[in-house]
Amino acid sequence: MRAVDDLDRFLAEDLGPGPGPLERDVTTRAIARGEHGRARIVAQEDGTAAGLAEASSVFARLGVKAEHVARDGQRVVAGQEMLRVTGPVAAILAGERLALNLVMRMAGIATLTRRCVDLAHAVNPRCEVAATRKTTPGFRAFEKRAVELGGGVAHRQGLFDAVLVKDNHLVLAGSVAEALRRVRASGWQGPIEVEADTEEQAREAMRLGADWVLLDNWGPRRLAEGAPALRKLGSGKIEASGGILPEAVGAYAPWVDRVSLGALTHSARALPASLELLAVER
Repeated sequence: MRAVDDLDRFLAEDLGPGPGPLERDVTTRAIARGEHGRARIVAQEDGTAAGLAEASSVFARLGVKAEHVARDGQRVVAGQEMLRVTGPVAAILAGERLALNLVMRMAGIATLTRRCVDLAHAVNPRCEVAATRKTTPGFRAFEKRAVELGGGVAHRQGLFDAVLVKDNHLVLAGSVAEALRRVRASGWQGPIEVEADTEEQAREAMRLGADWVLLDNWGPRRLAEGAPALRKLGSGKIEASGGILPEAVGAYAPWVDRVSLGALTHSARALPASLELLAVER
């Protein structure tokens, strides 16, 4: 429901306040004469399609019919048609920029995620590629969905749906053992992940039954040396995180169960796309 509400808010941001959304596009209102037409959204570079469902919802709110030529999560090539729309030209133009912004931003994230997943699976087919909470305020649901469309995992949506004991929590509790004791005493029943900067923290988290041990800012060489020994201490899974560049994912993936990258959402380049008006009936 939140994503639906957000689309209404995004439209209002572009069209401005007041009744009659099509009348608020002052340029089109001055030029249009009630024409109907057809248009299409086209990928301008190779990548992974995303945001098409959201773009369709934008057009639907404006009375425009959308037909999916490609599907979200599908690999596309430059020049490929992804979405076809039919309806009042004024409505098509009113939704054009928001629809393109959603497609370009989400497809950029999905494309980068797919590239990282391919790099990880080339050396470890079982390694996940995950997003972080380093997202655009108000746009997290869309960015996390784009990661999933690219073959990645969302990780946690926020502070409410997973326990991740980070460095400042360890300062607060005084130790990994005390932090885990407090979490379990709170009644939490879900998985517990502990971020470890040091070998001592990682060993303690694994021995005490953490479901995930996040090795923060451990380089590939350090992982190669430490991860095998760490697995002998418990059944927890291992995640690598902390400043990992997309092109380096393959160097981390052999040693871990998951690589998480803030770059998937905070540094993904938009996938260029355009809306082309194909025909107008006057």
